[in-house]
Amino acid sequence: MFHFPQWTNTALRVLLVALPASAAYGAWVLMAATDPATTHVGYAPEQPVPFSHKLHAGALKMDCRYCHTTVETSAHAAVPPTQTCINCHSPADGNGAVELTAVHAGSRKLTEVYRSWAEGTPIKWNRVHDLPDFVQFDHSAHVARGVSCVSCHGRIDRMDVVSQDHTLSMASCLSCHRNPEPHLRPLDRVTDMDWVSPEPTDSLEELVRDHQNIKANQNCSTCHY
Repeated sequence: MFHFPQWTNTALRVLLVALPASAAYGAWVLMAATDPATTHVGYAPEQPVPFSHKLHAGALKMDCRYCHTTVETSAHAAVPPTQTCINCHSPADGNGAVELTAVHAGSRKLTEVYRSWAEGTPIKWNRVHDLPDFVQFDHSAHVARGVSCVSCHGRIDRMDVVSQDHTLSMASCLSCHRNPEPHLRPLDRVTDMDWVSPEPTDSLEELVRDHQNIKANQNCSTCHY
């Protein structure tokens, strides 16, 4: 008569725990992957400071790179430190004197900026564009080849509150990698929100020639490594 080895009793108990746990984990991954914070167009979380890109990047024409200083050299587009805000919005002291530039020095909207500056702690901005942890996106690799901020973030210079403009799904990434030319522009126009592709003229042909050697990699390891 065949007898199951004693270790099978332990294996059965492990399976009884592992199977429901695996199912719960799979459900959690699915929920995380479809969370509005990562996939839903229009996601616009409230921020601790009501910073308007429509005012700064739109009306005032501030270059994106003034705040996001690492976008050309790093995989991540750095969130500006409080010092960057203070360069323009230096608080006034008890005598009304300011250390740097006092733009709206008494505004209540800047309360969190002044608190951060006084305490030496960072402002806790809420992430708007949040790719899954298993996806590696390099800002510098795209910006250095003429891919504009607009291609992924939309007309952020028209947003009072930043919202997600594209799904940023794998399908959208692949569509761009398969046909990158519509998203390419001269390198000195990458942060120019108003730039539009020229009509079929010599200038357009020159732009295409500038980018003709760009072959966007479609290998899985490009983003998943």
